[in-house]
Amino acid sequence: MYNLTSLPEFKLLGLSSRPEDQKPLFALFLIMYLVTLIGNLLIILAIRFDPQLQNPMYFFLSILSFADICYTTVIVPKMLVNFLSETKTISYAECLAQMYFFLVFGNVDSYILAAMAIDRYVAICNPFHYVTVMNPRRCMLLLAFSIAFSCLHSLLHVLLVNRLTFCASNVIHHFFCEVNPVLKLACSSTSVNEVVAMTEGLASVMAPFACIIISYLRIFIAVLNIPSAAGKCKAFSTCSSHLTVVTLIYGSISYVYFQPLSSYTVKDRIATIIYTVLTSMLNPFIYSLRNKDMKRGLQKLIRRVKFEIDRLSTTKSSKICGP
Repeated sequence: MYNLTSLPEFKLLGLSSRPEDQKPLFALFLIMYLVTLIGNLLIILAIRFDPQLQNPMYFFLSILSFADICYTTVIVPKMLVNFLSETKTISYAECLAQMYFFLVFGNVDSYILAAMAIDRYVAICNPFHYVTVMNPRRCMLLLAFSIAFSCLHSLLHVLLVNRLTFCASNVIHHFFCEVNPVLKLACSSTSVNEVVAMTEGLASVMAPFACIIISYLRIFIAVLNIPSAAGKCKAFSTCSSHLTVVTLIYGSISYVYFQPLSSYTVKDRIATIIYTVLTSMLNPFIYSLRNKDMKRGLQKLIRRVKFEIDRLSTTKSSKICGP
């Protein structure tokens, strides 16, 4: 038996152990990562430079996009390195750091989605008081709470992992240091970890989910009272993108985490890809393709970039030609 201080590194098994799969997987995840970075960065810049997008809904969307960039950056770069590496190792300190930031940004995502649900509820059910209810101060308080709670929640779980002792095997059957696969390597009792995961951990996941469910139940009741069919469609259209993302994230999370630790299998690795990499990549498309304001904001951003490029090109040409 070795404790963590004498265990210098773990080995990440990844998605596949077959050598012929490594380069195709590297190419696939590199493309997905670049699309995630570019797509979410475009969303952030479009919201930042368009005055018409300066409202709580798009403020939270920009934070969600930033969290998605951080979320995937915690996981994917190390995956890409390991696809081309024979050792596929990760140091103990790096493993705990990855676990911590994965939990932080994952929880921030959940609470921002809950804040967006509250925003939609106020906008549809209480539109005349929307500006006063969702004021900048309240939005910043929601954001501060999301970050503070996520950091404390993540620290608790990482400290509980840090107290465990591990057997001779250091092979993590996953593509990153997630809590459950690491716990499966422990020789000492993980009962405390499992109890905390099923109480505090479950509460931290279900609290924003319950907030989302309650918000949408009240939205649904309010929309049913709208007399015109066009009004109902307009109200539902403002929520469809958010509901799609919520379904993707919470569907995959419930599949992975709401089961005994002993039943953790390769299918859970695939499900993890959905809420870590795939959803972060799809978010910009989900929120922009069905949102006229976002489409307009992105078009303005593209025109602005083209204008700046043309201006720099003209300035450079005039300097070369001289007076």
